[in-house]
Amino acid sequence: MANFVVSGTPHVRSKESIQSIMRDVIIALVPATVMGIFYFGVKALILVVATIVSAVFFEWLYQKIMKKPVTISDLSAVVTGLLLALNLPVAAPVWVAVVGSAFAIIFAKQLFGGLGQNFINPALAGRAFLVASYPTEMTTWTSAGNFGVDAVSVATPLAQLKGGVMPDASFADVLIGNIGGCIGETCAIALIIGGIYLIVKHVISWKVPVIYIATVFILTALIGRNGLRVPAYEIFTGGLMIGAFFMATDYASSPVTPKGQIIFAVGCGLLTTLIRIFGGYPEGVSYSILIMNLCVPLIERFTEPTIFGALPKVKEAKKA
Repeated sequence: MANFVVSGTPHVRSKESIQSIMRDVIIALVPATVMGIFYFGVKALILVVATIVSAVFFEWLYQKIMKKPVTISDLSAVVTGLLLALNLPVAAPVWVAVVGSAFAIIFAKQLFGGLGQNFINPALAGRAFLVASYPTEMTTWTSAGNFGVDAVSVATPLAQLKGGVMPDASFADVLIGNIGGCIGETCAIALIIGGIYLIVKHVISWKVPVIYIATVFILTALIGRNGLRVPAYEIFTGGLMIGAFFMATDYASSPVTPKGQIIFAVGCGLLTTLIRIFGGYPEGVSYSILIMNLCVPLIERFTEPTIFGALPKVKEAKKA
C-alpha cells in the first residue's frame, strides 16, 4: 500500500516570492526612471538614489529599534523609495525626499505591521504628506530637456488645462515625456511599457489600470475642463499612468475580488476626474487612490464570494 503524506493547507504553491515580484516592479520602472534622468539630468538621479537609500535605511532602522526581523532584502523598501522618487519634481530638495521616505516607510508601512499590513500605498502616502507639508517645494515644476543645467519654471499641461488653456506641448512631446512634471510621470510610453511588462509577467491584473484609465478618458471627454475636452492629454499627462499601473495595483491596499477591482478602478477614475475638474489642484491621482484605499475593506465585504452552501451575507442579515 502506498504511503500518503497528510499536511495542512495550503497545498498550492507558487515559484514567485516577494523579492521576485518586487524585482519585476523595479524592472518595469526602469524605462520611466531612465527617461526621467535623461530629461531632467543629474539632479533627478540624485533624488532617485537619495530616496531609495533613505527608504531602505528607515526600514532597517525601524526594524532594528523595534527588534524585528530585518526584511530589507525583500526589495519592498526599494520599490517604495523608487516610486516616491518618481513622484517628486526635480526641483525638490534632497531633504524633502528623505522626509518623504521616512513618512512612507515608518508611518504608512511599518507602524501598521509592515509589508502586507499597510492599508494605504506607502509611496502615495509619502507624496501626499509632502504636498500638504511643503507645497512650494512639491509644486515647482521645471521644463524637461535641460540635461542638468538650471531649468526654467513652467506650467504642466494639466495646470494649463486647469486654467482653461490648451497645453503648449504637442501630443508627441507628451508621449515621449518632453514636458514639465514629476521625474517619472512625464514619459507615457515608458510607463505603458512597464505596465505591459507587469501584466505579461502576471504581477498585476489588467483590470484596475485599464478600467481606471478608461474611466478618466470617458468622463473627461464628456465633462471637459472649462470647455476643453482633450481626454488624450488627461490620460497621458500627470500621474495617471504611473498611478494606474504601479500604485492602484498595490497588493495590500487594493481589492482581491474581481468585482471589487472593477469598483475600485471606477472609483479611482471618478475621484481623479472630480478632483481635477472641480478641485483646486490640477492633479487628483494621489488622493483618489488613497481615498479608495480606505474603501477597500468595505468594497471587499460586499464583493466577497459566497461560500458554497452558505447564505449570502445580505440574506443572513435580514434573517437575523
